[in-house]
Amino acid sequence: MQALNKTLLHIAPHCDDELIGAPAILMGLRDHGWSIVNLVSSLGSPDQRNRRSREVELACQKAGFELKIFQKPLDDPIAEDDFQASVRRSVAEISQVIEEVAPAIIMTASPLDKHLGHQAMGEALLRALEGNPLASQVVWLWGLWADLPYPTIAHCFGEDYLVEIEDCLALHAGELERNDYRRLVRGRAMMNSILGPERVFGFGSCGVDQNQYVELIGEFYLYESDWWSGSPRWLELANPLNGTRSHIRNPRSH
Repeated sequence: MQALNKTLLHIAPHCDDELIGAPAILMGLRDHGWSIVNLVSSLGSPDQRNRRSREVELACQKAGFELKIFQKPLDDPIAEDDFQASVRRSVAEISQVIEEVAPAIIMTASPLDKHLGHQAMGEALLRALEGNPLASQVVWLWGLWADLPYPTIAHCFGEDYLVEIEDCLALHAGELERNDYRRLVRGRAMMNSILGPERVFGFGSCGVDQNQYVELIGEFYLYESDWWSGSPRWLELANPLNGTRSHIRNPRSH
């Protein structure tokens, strides 16, 4: 039996999303011996690229993530009439990195996230896998600008991880001058400590203890040309791939 390649490829629509999308999961897997490869698709507008590339390099170094950047980074914001072209470019870039690192898990923003840059990465990843049946078929999706329609995995974590996330995110200083996303990460984690279990396991489920926080992701498998959602579960960092296929469900639709 071939040994599991304990590599997770995270595709960041922007060079701070590695610490906003589902950072506690990335750090938890890192601490369980996984290599986290953060592939950044955009460094913002051309006048921001030098600053943002320095910031993401420092942040990934502090977080213990390997950093890769698109060979031809996308401009941000993506214009609506350039969306399909951006997706096609991204499919090629993502496919190349998948071939290089052979990840067991690939994570990015949901194709239903409201931001066009996030939608482009979600759509590009799905197309890359649909075009290559030999690639990794386990996809984890997070949401930021819109709620995930189908969260299937809840991850509980403590204050120590939240403080580490905030410390690493602080290195994206230029972005935090505009909006302090540390407050967003903390507030969402607090909210999900109550709403998360109810959304994943059903209304009436109990939240977590007062000093615990929760992240949510949706798990999808490509199986015989169909997308399936994963079974609802709490994430086990020591065995993160212990889910099963649950329902045929298109990650592109509500």
